[in-house]
Amino acid sequence: MKRLKYFAALALFVVPISYTHAETVLITGANKGIGLEFAKQYAAMEFKVIATHRRTITPDTLSALQQEYPSNVLIERIDVRNLDMIDAVAEKYRGQPIDILISNAAIVADLTDPTPQMLGSLDFPLFTVFMETNVRGPLKMAEAFREHVKQSEMKRIISISSLSGSLGTGPTRLGGRVYYKTSKAALNMAMITVARATADDGIIVASLHPGGVKVEKLANFNVPGFMPPAESVGGMIKVINELTPNQSGWFLDWKGRVQPW
Repeated sequence: MKRLKYFAALALFVVPISYTHAETVLITGANKGIGLEFAKQYAAMEFKVIATHRRTITPDTLSALQQEYPSNVLIERIDVRNLDMIDAVAEKYRGQPIDILISNAAIVADLTDPTPQMLGSLDFPLFTVFMETNVRGPLKMAEAFREHVKQSEMKRIISISSLSGSLGTGPTRLGGRVYYKTSKAALNMAMITVARATADDGIIVASLHPGGVKVEKLANFNVPGFMPPAESVGGMIKVINELTPNQSGWFLDWKGRVQPW
């Protein structure tokens, strides 16, 4: 595999990081937030980027990225709740090795209205939406694209999780958001089972906590300590690159630190 230098801007300085160049990365929910930043950074590193979204028309963010990198950015539509859509894209890319599969697409719900996820006012149909998006979606992606990842050089299956799903720390934090927390805890367990099932394929599976990230939906919130997406994603890319087989199934943060269950 080729070697290259990628320069990630962190705060007020630039840190040179050497990466192994994977051929292809597929990212779900790549049209905004963390997913878009993954697509931008991998495209800048000359990866072939398969950037997916669930909109009925191509989002402007991805159109702009494809215009900037016309030779290595491909755009596909995947709603991770639609199993047939996932299978169709997997079939379209049959025989194409995918070095890194990143399941980023997820829902958090309306941050200004926590009541649907609070005991006493739970919106139970919403629970199904959370589980289908945040758990079943990444699980289906792992199954549908398993052979693509197996055929690649790096062989990574990555899910973007959250410390909110940690049994060791989540319950001690603020109340509410029960569906989000439950779905992320379930995602972490699902990825452990995927890690065990794909070990003989040489695939490395990991769940990553991105830290507090100032994504678009937090633009109107003043959240102390939250970092820009570029910093979080730059850290996660380094972690993904340096994963070893004995770490498969682990839950790590954006700096590679093991997170409590």
